[in-house]
Formats: sequence, structure tokens, C-alpha cells
Amino acid sequence: MGSLEGERTTTGWAATDPSGVLSPYTYCLRNTGPEDVFIKVICCGICHSDIHQIKNDLGMHEVIGEVVEVGSSVGKFSVGETVGVGCIVGCCRSCRPCKSDVEQYCNKKIWSYNDVYTDGKPTQGGFAGSMVVDQKFVVKIPEGMSPEQAAPLLCAGVTVYSPLNHFSLKESGLRGGILGLGGVGHMGVKIAKAMGHHVTVISSSDKKRVEALEHLGADDYLVSSDTTRMQELSDSLDYIIDTVPVFHPLDPYLSLLKLDGKLILTGVINTPLQFLSPVVMLGRKVITGTFIGSMKETEEVLDFCKEKNLSSMIEMVSMDYINTAFERLEKNDVRYRFVVDVAGSKLN
Repeated sequence: MGSLEGERTTTGWAATDPSGVLSPYTYCLRNTGPEDVFIKVICCGICHSDIHQIKNDLGMHEVIGEVVEVGSSVGKFSVGETVGVGCIVGCCRSCRPCKSDVEQYCNKKIWSYNDVYTDGKPTQGGFAGSMVVDQKFVVKIPEGMSPEQAAPLLCAGVTVYSPLNHFSLKESGLRGGILGLGGVGHMGVKIAKAMGHHVTVISSSDKKRVEALEHLGADDYLVSSDTTRMQELSDSLDYIIDTVPVFHPLDPYLSLLKLDGKLILTGVINTPLQFLSPVVMLGRKVITGTFIGSMKETEEVLDFCKEKNLSSMIEMVSMDYINTAFERLEKNDVRYRFVVDVAGSKLN
């Protein structure tokens, strides 16, 4: 595999034209150094944000792999350990967010895909045989947690854990709503329930009612078009975590919140705020948001899920199924996360 101080080549799958169809692609990994970890990829999760990325470049985060080599200054990891890499692989380390351990808000953060390292090398994502990552952005997978179960926690899991942590919403007894029941939403239900919350799933249709109540353990299910039930549940929730990844109005959900309740945007950073009524925005019901999670929170959510024995609902696929997986993901035809078996696939 070559010297740690030099470049290596690896094979991944990439969309090399605007069609978005992925095919085998061989490229050079960036130069490695004393702070870097060289990782052999085991598996990789897929989320909705990857759909947008494949139109331009490699995507895919939620990477789980085995440490093959470490740089001379790496003290956190050892060869043979199972580790994870999420959405971010670099930051400036000197700004206020970086110094506050919320490096995901750094204006100079480096994405794990479709971005450029400080040395000019492009980041290539995790649909590949291996990758090189700064140790700061690598997390250890708890012993006994399977790689395929750990992968979704690096994005979907921490995306819902972070707002609960940041806004001090972890105490037992709270009443929360999870808007949308996809990859992020289903982890929101599981994590909130494990914290001792009364959880209401809010959806645009009735089709996931049985899934939410009987399989995920939600306490209630609310169809947003049911005006009678929406009125019945007004002023009842301490928070709502909005996980819907497409444009949608927010006004209808504010009425569900208690005074000083929070409507937290996660996967909806593109929701147009012009849908909001100025009158509603003046009330003491807060619209706010968080963005994925910090490295510290990523470590915390892994430990929390291990302690509570939480698992995500996944469908394992091989690399040669990846284009079909993306087609199905666009149709929401997955329960609830695809995870690619990279190590078990033929990459060429």
C-alpha cells in the first residue's frame, strides 16, 4: 500500500457526468502525514443529501472502516480498530466554533466529499476502498457495535442527538414531536424514547402509523392534515424536530408547541422562511436549528446508542446495487437507511 508519507490510489464509485449514474473510478488519495489515519473502508451509509451530491462528484459519508496505519503523531487510534468518519474532515481550528468544540459551524470546514483539502487535493467520500482522514475527525466505534449499525449514527443519529443535547432537551418526561419518518426521523423516535420522552410522530399521511407505533415505539401518531387532531394537540409539545428534507411550510406545526417550545430544523435548512406568518413568529415559540453534530456529540451518540442498545433499521446493499438504491431513496422506498457493504463488494 506504499509509504505513509506518500500517495496511494484507491477505487471507488463516482458520478462522473451530470446523469448521476455511479460507476467505478480510480483516484489518488491525498498525501498523508503525522496526524492522519489511513482507513480501509468496511461500509458506508447513504442519506438524502447524497442524492444532490452525485450530480457533481463522489458523495457519501457515514463511513466505517478499519485502521490500517497511523501517523507518528496519532495517539487516539491503533491499527486494527474499527472507526467512523462523518460529514466533516477538516476545519480551521482557530475560530470561535472550533474553539468551542462545535467545528461543524466553522466557516472553513471541509466536507468529507465534494470539497478540497488545504493541500489542494479533493475530498472523495466513502464509496471507495480506503481513505485518509485527520485523526480529529475520526471516531472510535464502541466495542460490540456492528459496523453496519454504527454507520447511520454518524449522520442520522447525531443529527437528532445534537439539538436535544444543545437545547437541554435530554431530561426524562418531555413531550416531543418528530416530523417526518425517514432515516433521520426514525432515529429521532428511538433516541427520544430512550431519553424517556413521550414521542409523537407527525406525518403528512397515515401510511406509517403502524410502523411508528408498533415497530419504533412512538406514543402517538399525528397526520398533519387532520385539523381536528391538530387542534386537540395544540400547545402540547416541548419541541418538534423537523427532519423533512424538502421544502414545506412550517406554520401549521407551531401551534403544537407549548409556550417557549422549539421547532428545530435539521434536514430542512432550505425550507423557505417566507412560508412563515409574521404574526406566528412574534409569539414565544422558537424556530431554530442545528447542523449535523460536533465530533464530541458524535462520540456521545455512539456511546448512548451502545448503552441503550439502540439500532437503526437498515437495508444492506452491495456496490453494484448503488444506482438502484439511489432511485429507491428518491422514492422513499427504504426502511430506513441503505448501508453499502463496501468491503464485500467488487469495486472495479
